[in-house]
Amino acid sequence: MGSEAICRVSYKSGVSDGKALLETSELIFRGDFRLKIPFNQVTSLSALDGELHVGYDGGVAVFELGREAPKWAEKIRNPRGLLDKLGVKQGMTVAVLGVEDHDFISQLRERVGEPAWGGPVSDADLVFYEADRVDDLGRLKTLRDVIKPAGGVWVVSPKGKTAEIKDTDVMVAAREAGLLDIKVVGFSQTHTALKLVIPKADR
Repeated sequence: MGSEAICRVSYKSGVSDGKALLETSELIFRGDFRLKIPFNQVTSLSALDGELHVGYDGGVAVFELGREAPKWAEKIRNPRGLLDKLGVKQGMTVAVLGVEDHDFISQLRERVGEPAWGGPVSDADLVFYEADRVDDLGRLKTLRDVIKPAGGVWVVSPKGKTAEIKDTDVMVAAREAGLLDIKVVGFSQTHTALKLVIPKADR
């Protein structure tokens, strides 16, 4: 998951307190008005006296972030790629089960070659598993057996109030499968990813 902050934002003629979210590829604000600023549409960027100034869409949004302002500016200038956040490295054995995000698949192929798809998997460094419903989580016990002792299972699931599955559902199912949740990443605009690993004491 990206960074977030409760702050005041000024944009054009509006001023509002609310929540700012720094995601993988966009800056979001939710208050009396809402902003969604893709990094690739930012026309100017500066951090001065605790304020993050973001030029976008013909105006400048000013985020009062205090000491976090320079850090956010740096992350917008040099965003980490999705695969870096997911810990995917060259040479890894990766399996993909049900995940159909084309951008992710394209990036994955560039970094590790063709992943294993859907079928039998063994000794994997990482498994990416799409779970759209709570019932899908019953497969976690099987996935625990196909990863290396220090490997991980990324459960990719829809996010939002209408999603049929929540992070808490994944966490409960993980414990029942002998896995430990250690990290959450914004996978895309529609999905989140939660990493599960085998506890060190059980490896």
